[in-house]
Amino acid sequence: MILLPALMLSAALTDPNSYANFNDVRVKDLRLDLAVSFDQKRLSGFAELELDWKTPAAKTLVLDTRALEIESIYAIDSQSNFKPARFRLGTQHKFYGQKLTIDLPGRNSRVRIVYRTSPAASGLQWLTPEQTLGKKDPFLFSQSQAIHARSWVPLQDTPAVRFTYSAHVRTPVGLLARMSANNNSDDKPDGDYRFSMPQPIPSYLLAIAVGKLEFRSLGARSGVYAEPGRIEAAAAELSDTESMIEIAEKLFGPYRWGRYDMLVLPPSFPFGGMENPRLTFLTPTFIAGDKSLVSLIAHELAHSWSGNLVTNANWESIWLNEGFTTYVQSRIVESAYGVERERMETALSEQDLLVELSESPSADQTFRPKLAGRDPDDGLSAVPYDKGHWFLRWLEESFGRKHFDPFLRSWFDTHAFQSVGTDQFLAFLNTELLAKHPGKVTRAQIDQWVDGPGIPPFAKAAVSTKFIEIDRLIASFNSDKVSADALPAKEWSTQEWLRFLHGINETEQPLAKLAALDTSFKLTGYGNNEVAHVWYLIAIKNSYVKADAALDAYLLSIGRRKLIVPLYRDLYGKDPARAKAIYAKARPGYHPIAQATLDALLK
Repeated sequence: MILLPALMLSAALTDPNSYANFNDVRVKDLRLDLAVSFDQKRLSGFAELELDWKTPAAKTLVLDTRALEIESIYAIDSQSNFKPARFRLGTQHKFYGQKLTIDLPGRNSRVRIVYRTSPAASGLQWLTPEQTLGKKDPFLFSQSQAIHARSWVPLQDTPAVRFTYSAHVRTPVGLLARMSANNNSDDKPDGDYRFSMPQPIPSYLLAIAVGKLEFRSLGARSGVYAEPGRIEAAAAELSDTESMIEIAEKLFGPYRWGRYDMLVLPPSFPFGGMENPRLTFLTPTFIAGDKSLVSLIAHELAHSWSGNLVTNANWESIWLNEGFTTYVQSRIVESAYGVERERMETALSEQDLLVELSESPSADQTFRPKLAGRDPDDGLSAVPYDKGHWFLRWLEESFGRKHFDPFLRSWFDTHAFQSVGTDQFLAFLNTELLAKHPGKVTRAQIDQWVDGPGIPPFAKAAVSTKFIEIDRLIASFNSDKVSADALPAKEWSTQEWLRFLHGINETEQPLAKLAALDTSFKLTGYGNNEVAHVWYLIAIKNSYVKADAALDAYLLSIGRRKLIVPLYRDLYGKDPARAKAIYAKARPGYHPIAQATLDALLK
């Protein structure tokens, strides 16, 4: 009785960020045949789409594209005969690319599109050998979320549509191609690869990477790929992956994707991770040598349930992906590393969320932001992640894990391999939790969480025992009651360092105090990228020039947006010329997504 309404609702889904007429006809399978040219920085070949017609009157297929060069399109009949199909491309939209309309009066079940990508495709980054760790071979990787898949494959680029896919990929000999599919770790780099993904996925989870890669097994169903010079460090940092999978399965049901492999990309990757099924993409900035940043892995693994398995139907409901995933991440971290580690990480994320909320328009602080006419990448704020997590943690605390855990597991099981919206979740919540356990919360409270700005006043912040002492030391350091060399920081965890540095960054600091702190703990050039990030924010704020060279090197060596954008923002506010000069050097090594953000920021 729960499944039927969910399916009925999904049939009439809308997506303001897609041209696709997916309520008339839907892609149910994709077959790719692509050649990779590093010289031309292009993928070329064809995409063959298998169609499921939904309405009798429909005779056109509308797809999403961005800067694709369409050579020809063929309608394929039931006898596999190919006939040229009429098509037309719409005008170019800044965010959404071009509408591709294909006339199919015979309502064909298959269509083949012969095309090639642009060298400037927003979803692909082509790295020269010099931009890789090994310095000898080029590298290619994709980033399809949110709507960048349309820049390298013509398709219905919306999370409302799920499809299976297969691919034949040809590369230069010596380079290994991997996709979000059934990768064979025994493949040799012979330049000819075949893939299949039997589970239906949305377009934003379509992924490809090509480069000089090695593989290390982490367990019976997990492993990691990386450049040869990084593979051992990556495998050591990821050695807890198999136990994380087991923890997640005990909490929220079976892992349904076969293998869970990861690929550590070059540092220009613009995000912490991308949850491509069967092959999570990761930034190397998480490698700290002490597993202190592996909550990133817990997050991407958690997407195997929230996001990949149960998917937001459009980007205005992204909290259904990211809020749920951040909550599941916290439960994995708690089980793997203890309650206090989870409390510290949650407290840090809530602290950052409150800062961001203080600077955000109220309309973007709800779980239903309006993204029509906007770039859906704008929705990737702390609101869906951390406010979503806070909401689910509030539900857990209100109902108790005895009731909340079975509810959440049922949500995943009931809606597996479906795309869903916020209203569907609220209906499920009302039926399966609120109605069964009345008096715990009110519907008005739920509405305040979902559609109200900010954090409701009745929500309780996460409390870390260790942070109580750190906060005391922050107050003492800021008021000159404790000196840098008297801080008991030698044994601090990454999370304690982050809390302390965020705390002292709320106050302008004398240069002598910063120099003493730097001398005592070698923060300039610090090896942990998250800690270094906050230290450089402090250095910019206080014009601590001794960190200038290290800050320049940091911005030139990594491209993760979360880490570099705030630094450029603050540096631009202090010294626009210097910020632009550094960016001019760094920009060629950044991903197009990071370039777009920073181009706008630095004007």
